[in-house]
Amino acid sequence: MKSKIHTLASLSLLALGSTLNAQGGFVLFGDSAAKPAPEQKAVRPISAPYFHEDSFVTTDLRAWYVQHDFDSDTKGILNNGSASVMALQLRVALTESLQLVAYKDGYTEFDDAGPVLDDNSGWNDIGAGIKWAFIQDWENQFHMAAGIGYEFSWGDEEVLQDSDELRLWLSANKGFDQLHLGATVNAILSEDDSDSLLGNSDMITAHVHADYYLTEWLSPVVEVNAYFAQDDSAVPFSGVDAGSLPGGDGEDTYTVALGAELRVLEGLGLRVAYETELNDNESLFGDRWTLSAVYEF
Repeated sequence: MKSKIHTLASLSLLALGSTLNAQGGFVLFGDSAAKPAPEQKAVRPISAPYFHEDSFVTTDLRAWYVQHDFDSDTKGILNNGSASVMALQLRVALTESLQLVAYKDGYTEFDDAGPVLDDNSGWNDIGAGIKWAFIQDWENQFHMAAGIGYEFSWGDEEVLQDSDELRLWLSANKGFDQLHLGATVNAILSEDDSDSLLGNSDMITAHVHADYYLTEWLSPVVEVNAYFAQDDSAVPFSGVDAGSLPGGDGEDTYTVALGAELRVLEGLGLRVAYETELNDNESLFGDRWTLSAVYEF
């Protein structure tokens, strides 16, 4: 396990070192982008890190640690076990309106998670894509973006990875001075007929965000997430954003996350959120704590 943590730490240092000389608003091809006033800057999404994408073009590094505690009512697939996920995301502003998004990677460990998952551990799939911010109205604090990404099946099936998926998304953000609202919709299209016992499925996801600039160092955050499986399945058990599980048509999952961002240094946001299910279905969720740090260049 220590070697896995060291690997992730090395990747973090490498990505950080490559951008140490970049100033605020770094753009790879073009002039540095202007930054909004601090009170008008939205908090980056905290929950559903693989799917919740805002409409802003930034260059930043995001580190994540997610601790899941599972619901015991899961048809014998899970115990009252848990899972931890460590991941690192990189976003690079290619131009003022185009962004490279490396949105999925990392390492997952299950702990006493039942007869199927037990104490398995392994690497996650790799996902990356391009985001186009086609509306950037800073005067009215209104932004929209569209993106396309692909998840490569380079992860370990033992931790419910190893699936090829095409991702399409659309997002919108609107600010009202200190209040910032956002929404994202994804279409996740399975690209393979997984050999996994539990299968795979197309999915639609939706995410809503609200934060309020309370002080120069603190913003409370509320987010709601929804996951809609598009295919029937012999195993009605949804992997939501944690694993490639089919769920089955009608096994939708809704969650709410309450959190905050603490800004201790310029460009650095430290965030925490508690998230739980709003409905009672069979899913790989239960409740979770998410810790993350965002450093924006």
